[in-house]
Amino acid sequence: MFIGLEAEEYDRKYGDLELLKRMIHYFAKYKKHMGIVSLVLTLSSIVSSLVFVFSSFVINTIIKTQDVPSVLIVLFIILFLNLLSYVFNYFNWNYSARAIGNVLLDLRIDAVASVLEHDLSFFDKYPVGKIVSRIDSDSQDFGNMVDLANQVISSIIMVGILLIFMFFVNIILTLIFLISIPLFFIIAFLFRKLARQKTLLGQRALATVNEFVKETIKGIQIAKTFRQEEKLFDKFKEVNEQSYRVNLRRAWVLNALFPSLGIIQGVVLALIMYFGGIGIIGNQIKAGDLYLFLQSLWILVYPLLVIAAFWPQFQAGLSSSERIFSLIDTKPVVVQRDNIVPPRFKGKIEFKNLSFEYEEGKKVFQNFNLQINPGETLAIVGHTGAGKTTIANLIARFYEFQGGDILIDDTSIRNFNLKEYRKQIGINSQTPMLWADTIENNVKYCCPDISKEEIIDAFNKAGGYDWVQQLPNGLNTYIRERGSLLSMGQRQLLVFARVLLENPSILILDEATASVDPFTETRIQEALEKTVAHRTSIIIAHRLWTVRHADRIIVLDHGKITEEGNHDELMIKKGQYFNLYNTYFRHQSLEYINEMKKV
Repeated sequence: MFIGLEAEEYDRKYGDLELLKRMIHYFAKYKKHMGIVSLVLTLSSIVSSLVFVFSSFVINTIIKTQDVPSVLIVLFIILFLNLLSYVFNYFNWNYSARAIGNVLLDLRIDAVASVLEHDLSFFDKYPVGKIVSRIDSDSQDFGNMVDLANQVISSIIMVGILLIFMFFVNIILTLIFLISIPLFFIIAFLFRKLARQKTLLGQRALATVNEFVKETIKGIQIAKTFRQEEKLFDKFKEVNEQSYRVNLRRAWVLNALFPSLGIIQGVVLALIMYFGGIGIIGNQIKAGDLYLFLQSLWILVYPLLVIAAFWPQFQAGLSSSERIFSLIDTKPVVVQRDNIVPPRFKGKIEFKNLSFEYEEGKKVFQNFNLQINPGETLAIVGHTGAGKTTIANLIARFYEFQGGDILIDDTSIRNFNLKEYRKQIGINSQTPMLWADTIENNVKYCCPDISKEEIIDAFNKAGGYDWVQQLPNGLNTYIRERGSLLSMGQRQLLVFARVLLENPSILILDEATASVDPFTETRIQEALEKTVAHRTSIIIAHRLWTVRHADRIIVLDHGKITEEGNHDELMIKKGQYFNLYNTYFRHQSLEYINEMKKV
């Protein structure tokens, strides 16, 4: 039942006191709101308690003296107190909702800010759906706990006031009641660890459901292509039933508390009626006083139940905050040693004795060395898994390398201000990422204040603006989620224009033309001739054109450079590049096409 519900590597154990301090720190920003809440909460509890006290006075007066004028006055006071209680409750809920809402906003902001600081290795390890569940669902659970805390504080104040009243009614019966109070809290405390454990498992199970639904919707096209809808549904039923079973056990634990407290309540009630009955027989207590005491007991039982039941709910809130704080406190792997704002790069790139691994013990690079000259166009070729894309990811600081260094213009990339550094790195990948927005907002994603003329110029540099004009609303065309309204070629042209708009010093094309049609490829090739000039360009290529036009080609094999030179030099060697050419590139050449025509 609990398979897949293990804690994440970044999860931490926090003590209750540590969690409470963190919560207080968040609420400290809203002292004014919390001050008002505390004041009106106290006044509301006092007023509600006085309503019961005055009600008992009315009953006593009617039974003993039947003084109608006095009763009417007290009834008027009760009405006024009820109205006053309503006003206090309004301000209480109003300001507490604001304070809790602001704290939830801050929590989510901090959590998202922490997530955005992580390198890509974090997202390789941990499913996005589970991260989203922490930010959304767990923060909401935390808010519910704080909301319940308001009721608990109000109940504690009411209990205190009514106990004073009960002492005046009968000390012996009040002491019987006081002796029973610790039992409520002992029972609640016994549920503490179990409630915390089951709540954590329930939250993880819900996060698993969220992750599966997200992944299913994301891959729905593939599922339909291979007719796997039923398989997906069966898998969903499996994770959903797991969540149901886990959360059902959580509900059993939490709901078992109330019958346990109800047993104590019944025993106390029986004892009070027994000793109260003996008191009436012995003329030690009046029947009316016993009746009032029993009524007070019922009034007090609910606050005590709320207070006692709060403990497992409190543990649920603590487990939610524990998951959120674990996410917030997770340190990013990529950390800059300095904060140098780089000038415009000349474009010299040097890998010095670089060591890198995605997973511990599985080296991608070991003592890797490579120098790329300013303004040089370098093509990287090799079989899948050779480390081509890894080079691009490391230059962009998407991952942290474990040994050696990468230098740009003789300065370690670890010393640059990361945001300013990435402004000068332009990456166009094989799978273009577009937002569910307009073409204009997608292309100016890096530069929100850019003019329309500059956007059009970027499109022209990236292969042409004519296709945009042919769309229903031109630049204002809404392209749907992941740009699904556009063809793959149009998406690549849009992404290429977005990269060029930032005018990067270093341009990285990671198989950017591998999935486009020949017409779009021709457009991109013509644009590349202009854009790679006077800037350092790294082209990870599966296309012959980009390889042939590169100043230098390196052949990667399992993280090592096995050959380097230009196209003609490497063809003469008849080594690994020659074999790659015949495997990947030869069929794209004009010579091959002419040969096929003759056949």
